[in-house]
Amino acid sequence: MAKKPLTVEALLAEAEVFAKAERIKNHPELFGVTDGKAVGTWLEKKFSAHVLDLYETSLGNAAHGIDFPEIEVDIKVTSIRQPQSSCPFRNARQKIFGLGYSLLVFVYDKQDNKALRASRMDIQHVVFVDKKAASDYTMTRRLAEMARDGANEEDITGYLQDRYLPVDETEARDIARLVLEHPPRQGYLTISNALQWRLQYSRALQEAGKVSGVLRLL
Repeated sequence: MAKKPLTVEALLAEAEVFAKAERIKNHPELFGVTDGKAVGTWLEKKFSAHVLDLYETSLGNAAHGIDFPEIEVDIKVTSIRQPQSSCPFRNARQKIFGLGYSLLVFVYDKQDNKALRASRMDIQHVVFVDKKAASDYTMTRRLAEMARDGANEEDITGYLQDRYLPVDETEARDIARLVLEHPPRQGYLTISNALQWRLQYSRALQEAGKVSGVLRLL
């Protein structure tokens, strides 16, 4: 039987099914593993394989930088103890106008059972952050306020420089003009400056299901 093409709606439905099934399974291969990146990679690969078994799609590669480039969705897996991860830095505008793709975030609490010598992956949250909301909460909020309150190009350029956005003065002015022409939508990530963007999800978890662009699946 031919597989159906993958859609965002189908991916979200499968994420909910997958998470509910995984949270009640025992995983001997994860017992004693303390490397959060290794655990996250394991879960991400298992979910991706689940999707590939059911749908016609292809996984991304280093050139694309996201897991499902055809539907512009990247998978993120993070521990409830510190719900954050990193993503490639393309340009500073991503922090204000969005990463350019959506995020499907699995947040787990790994629990080891010494008697069984196995781990239980208690997936506590599955949240979808639409690409329209995949920008920095504080910066988008403040810039939209400044645009509404009559700030000029110099005001916004100064704000961007004060916040150490990784741009030179020319790019800061270009962004300032764009902000005045098209004030940014409200984002729901915390994005920290680094060689890679550091994404923190506490805000998204808090607002999931309450605001436009952030869905709670579990």
